[in-house]
Amino acid sequence: MADQRGTQIDRVQMSNPPSARKPFYEFFAGGGMARAGLGEAWECVFANDIDAKKRASYAANWGAEHLTAGSVADLTTADLPGRAAALAWASFPCQDLSLAGDYAGLKGKRSGTFWPFWRLMKALNDEERGLPLVVLENVCGALTSHGGKDFAAIGAALAGSGYRFGALVMDAVHFVPQSRPRLFIVGVRRDLPIPERLMMAQPNGFWHPAQLCAVYVKLSKKAKDAWVWWKLPFPPARKQIFSDLVEDDPQGVPWHTAAETRRLLEMMSPINRKKVEEAKRAGLRMVGGIYKRTRKDENGERVQRAEIRFDDLAGCLRTPVGGSSRQSIMIVEGKKVRSRLLAPREAARLMGLPDSYKLPENYNEAYHLAGDGLVVPVVSFLAAHVLEPVLAAQEVCERAVA
Repeated sequence: MADQRGTQIDRVQMSNPPSARKPFYEFFAGGGMARAGLGEAWECVFANDIDAKKRASYAANWGAEHLTAGSVADLTTADLPGRAAALAWASFPCQDLSLAGDYAGLKGKRSGTFWPFWRLMKALNDEERGLPLVVLENVCGALTSHGGKDFAAIGAALAGSGYRFGALVMDAVHFVPQSRPRLFIVGVRRDLPIPERLMMAQPNGFWHPAQLCAVYVKLSKKAKDAWVWWKLPFPPARKQIFSDLVEDDPQGVPWHTAAETRRLLEMMSPINRKKVEEAKRAGLRMVGGIYKRTRKDENGERVQRAEIRFDDLAGCLRTPVGGSSRQSIMIVEGKKVRSRLLAPREAARLMGLPDSYKLPENYNEAYHLAGDGLVVPVVSFLAAHVLEPVLAAQEVCERAVA
């Protein structure tokens, strides 16, 4: 059985990644941030996205040789090359799992694209091309959507198709100076061994918060029987703070006029104005991230407020549907106060992308690409501590029976 083999595998040195580059499919690929995070140990043999602007960025950075346009619903297994792909990565749209999509869930037009993706996975199984690994990534709203029923439906799909699976909530704040928790569901084909050192009997609060534990109990018995509490080490201490990524001479955004900065200050509540005054008194270069949010004032009226944080972190990047979705920054140096929008390159750095990554020239397109993407070092960490050890275990077993 897979559990027994998993115990045996732990007796073999498993510190190295799989011996050869592993082919993978990248669905809902965006700008290729899963590809960036997986790195040189992996080879993308198929990528897909419906958005032409995102595909243009993908092609600019990775080439278009394996890039396919159109909806995942229009794909068939004939579009997927090779018989030995190791992984399907799918960061399916999140809008319907959040307020942006009115919480339509997996029945929504966008987040509902999970289902045609999964039909494709099941068709590969029917052709005996079932993938050893599947990773699903989304916002944490996927846990609570429809009272946990959407998460349970995903679990039922994985278990029903012969996958063992488990979920993790990984916050980018441990890797980059941005608060950005995201849900990662990792499925492993049931016939493959999982090393015992990758599993634990009980959840760990660091990777398995109460919200995840609460929705786990709502899974079907079959899904629970297939469940894995993934065991990851704690990430190393983050070395960067927000101000390390912020430029004094940014490209693509102008500094606000004094009047515009004053207007931002006037939009702040007394609590937020106090934060600015304290930053002035510090006498240091202080960088704060600002989002505009609608709040109730002391009279119960809904007003737009500018809310600032000076905790060395940026707020979670979002897609700029409206002006309030774009993050501004305020730099305080003694009595000198300046403000502007977050620059595209700064947004890319907050996602862990290198400065060599080519961004769209249009501001909103660049910001949207970053805000809708994956944090690169989070992907790298998951690959190093779960995905690659699972594939290495598979190789050990294959060599043993060869």
